[in-house]
Amino acid sequence: MHPLGKIAVAGLALVVFCGTAYGYANLRALDDVTRDSVIDGDGGATPGEQPADGSLDILLVGRDSRTDQQGKPLPPDVLRELRAGPNGDDLTDTLIVLRIPNGTKDVKAFSVPRDSYVSMPGGKGKINAAFGRAKAAEAKRQREAGETDKPKIDQAALTAGRRATRQAVEDLTGVKIDHYAEVNLLSFAEISKAVGGVDVCLNKATRDENSGADFPAGRQRVQGADALAFVRQRDNLPGGDFDRVRRQQVFLAGLARQVLSAGTLADPGKLTGLVDAVKQTVVLDATWNLLDFVAQMRGVSGGGIQFETIPVVNRDYRYDPANPRATAVQVDPAAVRQFAASLIGSAAPKAPPAAPVTVDVANASPKEGLAARVAGVLTAHGFVQGTTGNTAARRTSLVRYPADLAPRGAEVAKLLGGLATQESAEVPAGHIEVVLGTVYAGPGTSGGGSAPAGGDAPITSDGVVCVN
Repeated sequence: MHPLGKIAVAGLALVVFCGTAYGYANLRALDDVTRDSVIDGDGGATPGEQPADGSLDILLVGRDSRTDQQGKPLPPDVLRELRAGPNGDDLTDTLIVLRIPNGTKDVKAFSVPRDSYVSMPGGKGKINAAFGRAKAAEAKRQREAGETDKPKIDQAALTAGRRATRQAVEDLTGVKIDHYAEVNLLSFAEISKAVGGVDVCLNKATRDENSGADFPAGRQRVQGADALAFVRQRDNLPGGDFDRVRRQQVFLAGLARQVLSAGTLADPGKLTGLVDAVKQTVVLDATWNLLDFVAQMRGVSGGGIQFETIPVVNRDYRYDPANPRATAVQVDPAAVRQFAASLIGSAAPKAPPAAPVTVDVANASPKEGLAARVAGVLTAHGFVQGTTGNTAARRTSLVRYPADLAPRGAEVAKLLGGLATQESAEVPAGHIEVVLGTVYAGPGTSGGGSAPAGGDAPITSDGVVCVN
């Protein structure tokens, strides 16, 4: 059974709830929310929440956890109601960063695909594995140091996993995380029910046995197990995980709109249910002063939240030559950092511009127009378009370059999904040659490239947007 993957919406509920006068009045009821030492003591935002980088940045994490606030397994009847299987909880299947520029109440949110292939301790891997790697390593370290208290080992391991996840996101995006909020399956379902459901819209009817999704086309309201199915489905969707990210974003937008509506804020019963739902399984960093946050965010509007996805290079990145069926999402950290900085009107540091390099692209596959599309991808990354056309058929792809352009040749190979490279004195000076084989599946195969992953307009909380 596929993991949920989209449960950080509960964290957003906490954020927008606390940013209201009603939230302020009821804030004391959230004193029991679990805290953990996720942010370094000197690394969190200072009192007044005006971080030096120009933005208050909150990491929302959704863990595929089948446990309650005390780490105890959820009862079988609850798992059945949630349509959730018994699989483990060491993956962070949702990663969303909220950027709130200093002095504003606008929230710029962006998703990091869970399969983003990044560098982290222990070697490169998918970013959603950072939690599990660090958790397992810390548990082993505790046991080897002679610790026998299981609850103490478990807590230390969880803290290590959370800190590793935060660090992986910071390393990829260049964003200094000021606060951390983590939720799981149960809190998501309960929060969606507490607000009376969320309005969503589908382009087409869909049904999926793995997630339990069974929805008609058009606008509808979902909550509880149905809401889980809506944000969990990835099978039978044209964009797979990327369509699921898109669903997550429209659900987040709808949740924000619903939480901030008069129907929720003026209803004591709904407010009580929302507080109770948040308290069940939400985990916050130990440095987060909610009273201070409320003072900053009071007055945030439901329409003041925008959702995007980081740019990606290749959605179908074959990162392991020994296992060609293994795929991940290839990302360019420099492009991701530039994107994250642009959301708050700043610019990430840029390297000195490289000398122009011309790339000639030859299509050795039957895919019509592939050479021109790939050339367009490379042009978007600063290369000069050379000749494009077809050549004799061959199975594999190759990037060739003269000796002095070896670093740029390696850059082209990486941008196109990790192609084979070859130094050649036959390539003209100032040029790089790319031959695209029949098995090429990188950027350009369907008009892709290092662009926002969804390829769609940003989602906002102003209205209901129909998605796949």
